[in-house]
Amino acid sequence: MSHAAVRDDTKADVTADPAFSFDAPHLVTELPGPKAREHIAFDERYTSPSLPRAYPIVPVRGLGSTIEDIDGNRFLDFCAGIAVNVTGHCHPRVVAAIQEQAAQLLHYSASDFYLPIYAHLAAELERIAPMHGSTRVFLGNSGTEVVEAALKLARYATGRQYIVGFLGAFHGRTFGSVSLTASKAKYHAHFGPMLPGIYHVPFGSAGLDELEQRVFHRLVPANEVAAIVVEPIQGEGGIQVPDAEFLPRLRRICDQHGILLVADEVQSGMGRTGRMWAIQHWDVEPDVVLTAKGLASGMPIGAMIAKEHLMTWAAGAHGSTFGGNPVSCAAALATIGLLEEGLIDNATARGEQMQAALGPLVAAYPDRVREVRGKGLLIGVQFDSGATAAAVEHAAFQRGLMVLTAGDDVIRMSPPLVVTELEIATGCRVFAEAVAAVAGH
Repeated sequence: MSHAAVRDDTKADVTADPAFSFDAPHLVTELPGPKAREHIAFDERYTSPSLPRAYPIVPVRGLGSTIEDIDGNRFLDFCAGIAVNVTGHCHPRVVAAIQEQAAQLLHYSASDFYLPIYAHLAAELERIAPMHGSTRVFLGNSGTEVVEAALKLARYATGRQYIVGFLGAFHGRTFGSVSLTASKAKYHAHFGPMLPGIYHVPFGSAGLDELEQRVFHRLVPANEVAAIVVEPIQGEGGIQVPDAEFLPRLRRICDQHGILLVADEVQSGMGRTGRMWAIQHWDVEPDVVLTAKGLASGMPIGAMIAKEHLMTWAAGAHGSTFGGNPVSCAAALATIGLLEEGLIDNATARGEQMQAALGPLVAAYPDRVREVRGKGLLIGVQFDSGATAAAVEHAAFQRGLMVLTAGDDVIRMSPPLVVTELEIATGCRVFAEAVAAVAGH
């Protein structure tokens, strides 16, 4: 089985190991297996209980769209490390780039010295950015770090203090980003008070009505708002795709009042929706775009790309010891190349295939399945309740398919962008079996 839309010189490399072929799902033990149960007990003795484990899988090896657990069970991975492994697991070109860089230089802080690969990646990010003109780039270690950087830059560049976000949004778990997050109250529980000066409105055009008629009119003047931060498609919020007028109107509101438009593309960017950036589906240019998850195929990195005229802050105003680590930068450069060589197109084709395969579930189980939605390989299946969604997630896992819940009642699917036509067909068949089992029960 070959990887659709990946260059011919990588196909043989990806499938070269006959001991780890793409015959997934392939289950050889009960789930979790004996080794997994043993490790889970060990893990729970030493790791933070704050880690929200979805189900009892202990992954030890990955290749393409397949994950192998500690007991030798193979799973078809429609999570991709929560939309991270866009080039699949251990793509040979990404691995080669990591190995080559690791043999030359593992770390030197770009905050204090001129790290060459940092600037090269920044230039590449300007080239692919969803806005015209010159940009500047700050590299961090994660999505939440670059959200924090954007909050600081917005206040610094505008001299204003207020930030607007949207209900249902997820921007991270550090203090500024979790204050901006409004997907679930549990992310705020026991941590208050949150960062002051942040307002939330509903996601979509109705929220913009509220922004203009209530927030700007009664709560805070528009000319004191530094930035509006938006996920073009909400991920953790349940794969919420906005109405057609939302983002263009949001851009006009920002232009009218001198507010920065910050696009959080941590989950929706890097080709996942069939465009390099999800916001490009609406032909809208942000002032700042944030990326992380898929940027380096699994290596830790995040990037804030801002229009050059906004980068007015002085040396020392912001920095990071590890941000722009050379090994992560090398993985990012390899990832961008693979995306542009066919994986973005594959995301479009396979996403259309997935929606066509899953769409009939709505008619087949009208009391359970409400909607199938998304763009590219960021797909949500909405159920009648969170309990049903959780049961389907578990039933899929028991059948060797990895998916994740999102929002209140949605299953999120975000396969690697190397996923093949046959793998999509297999995954959708297994998912339909999981839905049937839950609906029958």
